[in-house]
Amino acid sequence: MNIIVTGRHLDVTPALRSYAEEKIKKVGKYFNNVTEVIITLGVEKYRHKAEVQLRVNGVLIQAEEVTGEMYSSIDKVMDKIERQVKKFKEKLTWHKGRTEGEKETPSSETTLKEEGYPQIIRRKKFATKPMSPEEAVLQMELLDKDFFIFENDSTGDINVIYRRRDGNVGLIEPVRG
Repeated sequence: MNIIVTGRHLDVTPALRSYAEEKIKKVGKYFNNVTEVIITLGVEKYRHKAEVQLRVNGVLIQAEEVTGEMYSSIDKVMDKIERQVKKFKEKLTWHKGRTEGEKETPSSETTLKEEGYPQIIRRKKFATKPMSPEEAVLQMELLDKDFFIFENDSTGDINVIYRRRDGNVGLIEPVRG
């Protein structure tokens, strides 16, 4: 496991670095193939912020926490990461445990709802037509929606245009590989 500890407006002391590294090693008991961990510690005025990005099986798990003291920020963000890793591992084992033709049992659905997993309540299919991202933005505005899925006419890939909180528009493009 490659652990990178960096500081933003903060000099990371050896004690702080070893404390963060010891805390993140607890995640190793859930997965033995954690490829990279990036821990960013920062201070802005009186706020001490700890951010963690964890790569497991090509999946990025991240969390951040802000408190008045750096060690408590590290503790809280590590607790949050540990909960997310547990949840991710439960999802993996739940999906792997089912066979191809096996149906979900009501008890497993109930358990997932009790655990707080989001449920798919509606499925919708629609045809996409090739268009430029600019045309997709216009279409999203005409439909008065917060996002729009379309086939990019220059790449042939499915893209998503979405409205950002700042009023601008974002584009999500898939990357193969």
